[in-house]
Amino acid sequence: MSKKKLLGQIGFLALLIGGTVAILKRQPPFRTDHGVIFGTFYQITYQSHDEWKNEIEEELRKVDFSLSPFNRESIIAKVNRNEPVVLDTMFTYVFTLSKKIARETNGAFDITVAPLVNAWGFGFKHDIVPDSAVIDSLKSFIGYRKIRLENRQIVKDDPRIMLDCSAIAKGYGVDLVARFLEHKGIRNYLINIGGEIAMKGKNPKMNKWHIGINKPEDDSLSTNRDIEAMLALTNIGMATSGNYRNFYYKGDKRYAHTIDPRTGYPVQHSLLSATVLAKDCATADAYATSFMVMGFDAAMAFCQEHPEIEAYFICSGRDDRFDLHFTDGMRKYLVEGKKE
Repeated sequence: MSKKKLLGQIGFLALLIGGTVAILKRQPPFRTDHGVIFGTFYQITYQSHDEWKNEIEEELRKVDFSLSPFNRESIIAKVNRNEPVVLDTMFTYVFTLSKKIARETNGAFDITVAPLVNAWGFGFKHDIVPDSAVIDSLKSFIGYRKIRLENRQIVKDDPRIMLDCSAIAKGYGVDLVARFLEHKGIRNYLINIGGEIAMKGKNPKMNKWHIGINKPEDDSLSTNRDIEAMLALTNIGMATSGNYRNFYYKGDKRYAHTIDPRTGYPVQHSLLSATVLAKDCATADAYATSFMVMGFDAAMAFCQEHPEIEAYFICSGRDDRFDLHFTDGMRKYLVEGKKE
């Protein structure tokens, strides 16, 4: 090769490298916003020249105004008080999705369960374990079949029926932020609201997003964050539900915070946590709660009948060990060595 030709190739290579570096420098930076919403923490990482924290929080406040039972002016609070109210599209979407998942899970997921949850000592922290008479009385006005949407109005079979969408609203909030970011042309992001997650595109290292599944340990202060498994994910919603932190003791008996709407009693099974992957976070959120009600065997059977849902289950085993189970489709997301 002649010296002149070699110099020409070197010059072209230098120009190519310089152009690539210039293009990379023009790429938007990754930003991370933090805050508190729905009584929990959120963290949102996204690639953008612009900061969108104020607009993101405004989107989340819309969810609070529609679906928070703790906001007295919210739509759901007015529905619970049987006051006239105009339902927004957000409420009707979440209500319709909740009814769909309730039917699919034979009532394991039920947004009318709140009075039972409160009676068992969660929500308003009642001190007295309810007896069978109390449970039977509450069950008379609990059940997803006893409420419906007609002409953009909620119709109740019993005025005492109360709705609580907390097992799906955080996931919906994640999806709402995802739609907002995509509307702004953002293609790489991860949204985490209290452990309910959606991600798209790539992380700052230009890899898939790496998300850990925590070991289900009795750690009420959440100081121990050991990872049981690591997943490499993109373009998907993820949610985890578990019984290992939310429980209380009465005498020598331990009660899980997950109440089975069909029986009226706390669940008693070996499933400690369920991590679900689905097309959106609201769906993953609702199924994760459903599986904690159903228990491992029924949840795994459900997943086998619904291949669009992937799940990772952690159950209590012998000698304080965990039994790990996951759907066949989950295997492709698992990261060897649990490290990024």
